Order: sequence, then structure tokens, then C-alpha cells
Amino acid sequence: MASFRDTAGTPAAMNPSDAADDSLAPIEAVPVRRRRGSEVSERSDVVVVETPVAMVFNGLSHAVMMATPTDLEALGLGFALSEGLIVGREECRDIEVRVHAKGCEVHVQVSLRAFAALKERRRALEGRTGCGLCGVDSLDQLDLHPSERIQGRPPVPAEVVLRSFAALPARQTLNAETGACHAAGWATPDGTLLDVAEDVGRHNALDKLLGRRALDGRLEEPGFVVMSSRVSYELVRKCARLGIGTLAAISAPTSLAIDIARESRLQLYGFCRGDQAVEYSSM
Repeated sequence: MASFRDTAGTPAAMNPSDAADDSLAPIEAVPVRRRRGSEVSERSDVVVVETPVAMVFNGLSHAVMMATPTDLEALGLGFALSEGLIVGREECRDIEVRVHAKGCEVHVQVSLRAFAALKERRRALEGRTGCGLCGVDSLDQLDLHPSERIQGRPPVPAEVVLRSFAALPARQTLNAETGACHAAGWATPDGTLLDVAEDVGRHNALDKLLGRRALDGRLEEPGFVVMSSRVSYELVRKCARLGIGTLAAISAPTSLAIDIARESRLQLYGFCRGDQAVEYSSM
């Protein structure tokens, strides 16, 4: 198990590489039969691990996702922040990772205010069935208009965004081994790629990245996010909630992602490949 706490009862800055959950294997070897032309060979291949990870807040199970079992403390904090379950790092009192035979649990202790809001949110969703989008069961209950507006974050030129993407493949170590991981990277305003998080899920990769920044007390520093995936509306909402002004991806955004980016004044890039980039919204 892994846990962190400082003497004031709030999360202490830590290097995610020092977390005990890093002992969980992110890859495993499996026997395969490979065919190339008329030749068939048997060998061992490396695949990425995908395991259930439950998010538990003050003892209350909130969500179960499929994830790669690395940086789980960062994943827990990043998820809590990007989903709006806590309004700041100071509302997270403790994080503990528990490993079970069927998967992992990330136990997050949050403030009384945050927990009361979470319970009220769960009560509002109780008994609903349907599309599974945030627990709503009709279009009338949908509210996809973001309340967040990006302020004080200057737009990032395309050539700066592409500079960070040029450095991304070399930092995708899990994907290089397995070919099955998404990556989320944090770049400085001049395009220097500082950190990369990987996971089988693109949302998890982003939450791990944001959680790492928050654990180190660096989430408020200037910078932008790059993704090795398409952009769905959830990724835009996560960035907008935390005031990140620019999100860039190697593939296309969805129509809803573009709409929410424009409403929240988030600068959104897609198709960032080689010397090309498409800007869908600007601040």
C-alpha cells in the first residue's frame, strides 16, 4: 500500500516515482504466435497491464475505472481535482493505495465540505438509469455548458506546440514497449516538455499528469497539455476546470470538445503531427 501525509494533515509534495504503487507491474509478458508471410514463430511479447482501479472517497466508493497500475496516488488526486470533487489540493487530506487480488483501491480522504458535496451529488443521481453520462437519464437533465472561463493564460503559438510534440515519442516508454498506451504531457510556455504520464486510458493519463503537478505544488505554473489521442469533451472539461489555457492533441477533437473549448475560452489544437497543427478555438 502507499500513503502520504504531512504534519499539517494536507498532502506533502512528493515525487510520484517514489510512490509505493510503482511496485505494481505496468507490463507483463505473454506467449504469442507471430506470423510473417509463410513463417510462424512462437515467442514472448510484452503487453501493458489493465486492471480495475476503484476511487474511494472517505470510505465511499465513487467510481471504478480500468487503468494501468502506476502513479495511482497521482491518479487519485488528479481525478478528484479534474472532476471537481475537490476545489483545491488543500482539500485532499490523505491518499492511500490498497492492492487486492481483483484490482486496486485508491482511498482519498477529503475535507468535510468536499465529502458533503460528493454525497449530495450521489443522492441527486440515485436510481437513475440510461445513457450513463454522469448518471443522467434524459436530455433535459444534461448541462454541458462550462461555468469555467480561462483567464490570464496567453495563447500558445502552433510552432511552440509542435516543438513539444516532437519530444513526446521519446518520453512514451510504456507505449514503446507495448504499443497500447496513451500519453499526456506538460510543456512550458516555450514548448519544453517537462513531464509525461502514460495509461491505457487517455483520461487516466491526463489525471495522472495533473495529479503529479498537484502533488509537487506546480499545477498553477504556466504551461499547456499535449495528448497522444483524440480529444473528447471530458479532456477539455478537465483542463478548463483547472484553468489550463491550451490543450493540444495528435488526433482530432469531437464537435462537443470544440464547443466546450470555445465556451470556456480554452485554446484547442488537433492533428499536431510533424509541421502541421489545426487550431479549433483560440482564447
